[in-house]
Amino acid sequence: MKHLDVEGIGPVSRIGLGTWQFGSREWGYGDQYASGPARDIVQRARALGVTLFDTAEIYGFGKSERILGEALGDERADVVVASKIMPIAPFPAVVRQRARASAQRLGVDRIPLYQIHQSNPLVPDSVIMPGMRDLLDRGEIGAAGVSNYSLERWRKADAALGRPVVSNQVHFSLAHPQALDDLVPFAERENRMVMAYSPLAQGLLGGKYGPDNRPGGVRAMNPLFGTENLRRIQPLLNTLRDVGAEVGAKPAQVALAWLISLPGVVAIPGASSVEQLEFNVAAADIELSTESRDALTAAARAFRPASAGRFFTDLLREKVGR
Repeated sequence: MKHLDVEGIGPVSRIGLGTWQFGSREWGYGDQYASGPARDIVQRARALGVTLFDTAEIYGFGKSERILGEALGDERADVVVASKIMPIAPFPAVVRQRARASAQRLGVDRIPLYQIHQSNPLVPDSVIMPGMRDLLDRGEIGAAGVSNYSLERWRKADAALGRPVVSNQVHFSLAHPQALDDLVPFAERENRMVMAYSPLAQGLLGGKYGPDNRPGGVRAMNPLFGTENLRRIQPLLNTLRDVGAEVGAKPAQVALAWLISLPGVVAIPGASSVEQLEFNVAAADIELSTESRDALTAAARAFRPASAGRFFTDLLREKVGR
């Protein structure tokens, strides 16, 4: 397993495990989930060298944190558990209380990485970050991070904290490569970490779907899976297939390998089964040539998805035309 050394945290695996699905009923959460699939996924992840586990208080309204903590058991102290606070009324006393509640659910005395889940458009970081700084000073968290922050807001958070905000967790994949423009260069320059969530674009980058094979369920309402976007993304998927043929890997694994080949970037795909986890973690062993990485980057930048308005207009036409 490849690792990234992060200030205040130490080495973290370049492929982590996102655990949103641990507390979500649409992923099969039930009374037996914590002692069954979740435990098996986490234990297998540890055996494969995964040291980064991401959760949040909002995932299943605390269920994900509880399930992850129970699944890690005695190994909680040996990994980097990252959790997040939703910044509603994020005054210092509230931030401290919410962090302690998350730590209790996780079964830890100290949260290695504690993150602001969203940038609050109404409350500046000068209000939010004093609570995070207090947690750092008390040793209740190891490092402070943010999520879904622009570079400008990340810099403001830095200034408000008075020390480095070590990470920014953002929507980042070959199908959504905007972080390449500013966040990744900043992370490389300042020795920070970009955590890529939805690194496979909900399975889009696996190459299974196309204009004549659209998915159902939740994905059916994602504009990326609209007929027009499934047509537009074919050049990128073809590049993934070509590179996959060269390195003996599947398109989704190549997509993960591309992400973690970038400086300062780790990926946190979810996994609903041990098999899916093993598939994702195997991407850490893929070595991409400079030519392959550049080809993937060019294909990602060339992908121009249609607007959400176009998606819903097409969807309406499809339904009316039936």
